[in-house]
Amino acid sequence: MEGIRIGDVTHFYNKLSVAVLALTDSIKIGDTVHIFGRTTDLRQVVNSLQIEHQAVDQAGPDQEVALKVNRRVRKGDKVYRLVEPE
Repeated sequence: MEGIRIGDVTHFYNKLSVAVLALTDSIKIGDTVHIFGRTTDLRQVVNSLQIEHQAVDQAGPDQEVALKVNRRVRKGDKVYRLVEPE
């Protein structure tokens, strides 16, 4: 699978296991994302997205979105949307 960079992690809420992403491209429920950094390497399917505490199905560039994650991520980690090569 190939990855398209869609943003960066700007904050992580440890107790909730939620990452805040600053988006440069779109993301939607069902996408597979790869969050990668110096000590982070996480791949998961997007199951939950929120903007301002409201559930959404998708978000686009220049938005900040909260993403429920399976493991700890860190501020500055890069976020990629995985796509099948054509």
